[in-house]
Order: sequence, then structure tokens, then C-alpha cells
Amino acid sequence: MVVSSDDRLFYLITETQRVLMAHLKDRLHQEGVRLSPAQAGLLFLLIQRDGRTMTEVSRLLYADNSSISRLVDRMENTGWVSREREAQDRRAIVLRISDQGRKEAAKARDIVRMVNEEIKACLEPEEAEVFKKILRRLTRTYQRDP
Repeated sequence: MVVSSDDRLFYLITETQRVLMAHLKDRLHQEGVRLSPAQAGLLFLLIQRDGRTMTEVSRLLYADNSSISRLVDRMENTGWVSREREAQDRRAIVLRISDQGRKEAAKARDIVRMVNEEIKACLEPEEAEVFKKILRRLTRTYQRDP
């Protein structure tokens, strides 16, 4: 790992996210979880509230509809989710999580918690609090629809 004095915040945030996502993907794989981080994120949303529309999922995951459609295609093929037409608006597609998807998400949730604890362990408690405060402020400032 190369440590530099680079002060491009956007680059540093993006690079950190890339490294952390690769680490999470490796940990999921090592623990026998077949989900990718993106797939886990989608399942976590459906556990919070099953029956979300594809459009809502795209908005919440900050992804375009075609990317979410491809992601859902793969997840539907594995039996983790299913698509249904919404009763009130037959044009809208809602996603449903399967029992198999819930089981896989539960395994992933435990790994995500462990990785989160690893990240916290890299910081002093005071640093972690300041870091969270800064991340929340950036999110509030740049969030598309607060």
C-alpha cells in the first residue's frame, strides 16, 4: 500500500471506498458467503422493507436502473429475490426477498459487522467520533434528496 501526502479528498475517499469494498468482498468470499457487497446491500434494503420498487432501489443505492436490473437478474437466478408487478401500478416492478436470500443476508450481515469493527479498531475512539461526524456532514451536504 502506498501512503502519500495527496490532499485530493475526493480521490482519497474513493480510493478508501475501493479498498474497503475489496476487503469486504474478500471476507465474504472467505466465509463462504456467495453475495457481493452490492447484492448484500440490496438484500439489506429488502429486509428493512420488502417489496421496494426497482426505481426506489436504484435511488437508494445511487445506481442507474440498468445496473440494478442486471444485479437483480443475477440475484433472481440464484433464488435470493423475485420480481413482481405492483398491484396498484402494473407498470412498476417490486422486489421480494426469498427465505434463501434472508439466510444469505444474515451471514453477510455478520461479516459486515466484523469488518465494521475492524475499521473502528484502526481509529482511536475520539477519531472515530470525529470521522463519523465528518462523513455525516458530507452526506447531508451532497445527498441528492435529503
